[in-house]
Amino acid sequence: MLRLVLSLTLLSPSGLTGLAERSVPEHRVLTPGGDRLGYAPVPRPHTQEQRLTGVLMAHDPVSGDVVMCGGTVIGSRSRSLVLTAAHCLHDKGRWLRQVVFLPGFDRGRTPLGVWPAVRTWVPPRWRDRPYSADLLPYDIGLVGVAPREEPLEAATGPGLRPLRTARGTSLRGLELLGYPAGKRYPGTRLYRCLGDADEAVGRGPGLLVTRNCHAPAGGSGGPALHEGAVAGVVSSSSPLGDRRGFTVLTRLSGRVFGRMLAASDRWMRLRSPL
Repeated sequence: MLRLVLSLTLLSPSGLTGLAERSVPEHRVLTPGGDRLGYAPVPRPHTQEQRLTGVLMAHDPVSGDVVMCGGTVIGSRSRSLVLTAAHCLHDKGRWLRQVVFLPGFDRGRTPLGVWPAVRTWVPPRWRDRPYSADLLPYDIGLVGVAPREEPLEAATGPGLRPLRTARGTSLRGLELLGYPAGKRYPGTRLYRCLGDADEAVGRGPGLLVTRNCHAPAGGSGGPALHEGAVAGVVSSSSPLGDRRGFTVLTRLSGRVFGRMLAASDRWMRLRSPL
């Protein structure tokens, strides 16, 4: 079993002290201009798929912390859904509050608007059970955002098609997107990492692991793109001091995700039939 740690709380510069000089060996870095974690700033202008990604912000009602994750617009009939990691919405046994999505966020600018959440969804297993590495295949969540005059996809363009893969399936040529934050990252600019991913565990819906990318703080919830579709979200990574770091991706697979997507889309359409 891989040694996995949830990266949600690693949001401050202090969380990045004592890092290995290079967490991803140079021969494993596939991203042009990739740094010691395999990441590089996304060149401008962004592609349409990249513009669908943004910052997801939430408030922890107990600690008072502001949590930042990545999220991306996923295609739906309601045209109002955002895909992210479950731990960006429900963490330490409680729901995070005041969730907002900033698609296309770039250096403090919100060119596509600020979209507050009206409801969030995570798998029941993630919500009801104490955290363990066995829950990582269920670390996936959805956010329904309030339409203004028009739904979210009217502002961003069509959401990404979900690419569902079965346990054991490998994927080549993934693009991981996110807004890393900390000592060496601004937290305000979109970064990417190119990687190949293989199966990480042999039970449940399965997980993908890539050793070409070592997701830093702020990378949680960002999409893993594959040929214009979204195949998963960044869930966790090995400790950032690991000299052979890896990133774990939650697949879009199985009945759990399909049911959650259908239920959330139905709820949003009934609430706001635009």
